[in-house]
Parts: sequence; structure tokens; C-alpha cells
Amino acid sequence: MSTNAVDIAEFAPRPKRADARRNYEKLLAAAAEAFAEQGTDATLEDIAARAGVGIGTLYRHFPTRPDLLEAVYLEEVQGICASAEKYVHLPPWEALTGWLREFITFAATKRALAEEMFTYIDRDSEVFKSCAQVIYGAGEPLLKRAQEAGEVRADTDISDVTKMISGIAAIRASDPEQIDRIVSVALDGLRPTS
Repeated sequence: MSTNAVDIAEFAPRPKRADARRNYEKLLAAAAEAFAEQGTDATLEDIAARAGVGIGTLYRHFPTRPDLLEAVYLEEVQGICASAEKYVHLPPWEALTGWLREFITFAATKRALAEEMFTYIDRDSEVFKSCAQVIYGAGEPLLKRAQEAGEVRADTDISDVTKMISGIAAIRASDPEQIDRIVSVALDGLRPTS
């Protein structure tokens, strides 16, 4: 299953030297962790400290805050797309719902990053369009397979399904069990009606 119909790597080129690549990866991981814990209020100084590098190293890789936000966002998109591969060997319904349950966590994290990025980057920018295409490319084969097996209604597409899951991810609920129940109800709505 190919999840890279569009190459989003061009938007966040990685360093070529091994030591620079390690620092880049540490900064991305630290930023993702900090954004998950503190939202986009996380400071660049805190991110550099978490990564175990100086602030100068952070700025060498990410000259501006939007550069760092975009790189973390792209990393998250690549992660959710790559995760589709681990579901392809499951039965069609399990494969689709497994990936969609993983997608809800991605969507919740991505929302905070995207909202701040929208203050710097146009919502219709090439980076966001390309990311949407890559996500659709990862999930669509899972959806199509479930539809072909008669497990999912034929009148929906991957755009409908990812928007539904993203909408659920936006619900501000303190109870993860409630979100899980809402996801289950929504996924049941994908079943054929006859």
C-alpha cells in the first residue's frame, strides 16, 4: 500500500550530516512532546532543553517558530500515514477502524499545531493540501477494502470519514471513555444500513 501519493518531505528537508540529523530528530521529538503536554504555548527554550541542545542549535534547524511547527506537523502526518501499513493484514473492518482510532489521536494533536500554523500559513497553502492528499492516500485503501467486503456503506469516501473523526477529536471532553464511545457510535454509522 503506497501512502506517499504526494511527497511532503520537500516541505521539511532534513539535514544530511549525521550529527545534525540527530539533533534535528531530537528537536522534533522534544517539540512534539512539549506541544502534546503544553499545547502550542510551549517555549522554544523549553524544547531546546528537552532535546538536550542549545537554543542556537534549535534556531539553526528552525529559524522561526513557524518552521518548527511545520516540521512537527509534517512529522505527525508522515507518522499517521505510515501507521496504515500495520493494519493492512487485518480483516477489512478491523483494519479500517484500527487506523481510524489511531487517527483520532493524531487529529487531536494536529489540531493545535494547525491552528497556530494558520496564523502564519494560509489554510489553502500547498503544505496543507499536500498533507490532506497524503492522509487520504493512506486511509483510502483501507476504506475501499472495507467497502468491497460489504463492511462499510458505499456512499462515503475517505474525506467524509477523516472529517468525521477530526470533528470528534475536536470535542473538548475530559473523559477519554466518552470520546471512545462517541467514536464507536460514529464508526457504527459507517456500517451498511441494509
